[in-house]
Amino acid sequence: MTQATANQLLHIFGAGKITAFFLVLARVSPLFILAPMFSSKMLPAKVRGIVAVAISVGLVGVATHGQHISTDPLQVAALIAKELIVGAAFAMAVAAVFAAVQVAGAFTDAITGFSFGGMVDPVDGNQGGVVTQVYEIVGVMIFVAIGGDAWMLRGLGRTFDLVPLTKMPKINLMVTGVAAEFSSIFTAALEIAAPAMLALLITDVAFGVVSRVVPQLNVFAVGFPVKIGVGLLVIIATMPFIGGWMTNQLTTSVSIALHTLRIA
Repeated sequence: MTQATANQLLHIFGAGKITAFFLVLARVSPLFILAPMFSSKMLPAKVRGIVAVAISVGLVGVATHGQHISTDPLQVAALIAKELIVGAAFAMAVAAVFAAVQVAGAFTDAITGFSFGGMVDPVDGNQGGVVTQVYEIVGVMIFVAIGGDAWMLRGLGRTFDLVPLTKMPKINLMVTGVAAEFSSIFTAALEIAAPAMLALLITDVAFGVVSRVVPQLNVFAVGFPVKIGVGLLVIIATMPFIGGWMTNQLTTSVSIALHTLRIA
């Protein structure tokens, strides 16, 4: 951007509006770094940047309604840091839902044996097993189908009512809310993976009994493909229920994230 263009923007919009835009962008940006789908490695960085700027432009009017934005450099720097913290807290609360789905897939991969064939996950670029990838891809499709992206954007817009640009949030309340969300990841993952884990545990017990009755049977050669088959059948049978679980969990996460945002 040239100096002449910058001067024209300052003349048209004013320093306050431009400062407010960068503050809104600072709150929106963590969504494209931490939140599910928005931070997917399948979306090029330039596309994510353009979408973040477009959302910020649309939210500037809502965020600045009835407020006077200071242009003092020190105050602006403090406000940008505050906006990054608020945006990160909201994004991490929603990311906990997908973290639970990923952990559930890792549990299932470990107990079925799929973890031996780790591959690169196309959603977040990390290494994971086959079931982990299936759960994450299905989770993204369910997320889009239930309108999760719209919920997140509406929740993000709501944060400007709860914590305006010129106000400071209660940091201790935010930290408590984020900690509570992440502490529930393990429990939520068990809720998803419990049917497959229970079925595979029963299969292991059955093969243990068979190995005692028929010692000459090679249990490892027979049991490994059977465990994979049982695991896949249970995963397919329980997949329709993940949609309802994700709807409830996403609603709860957004509600908790908004509840923790209070001005000091």
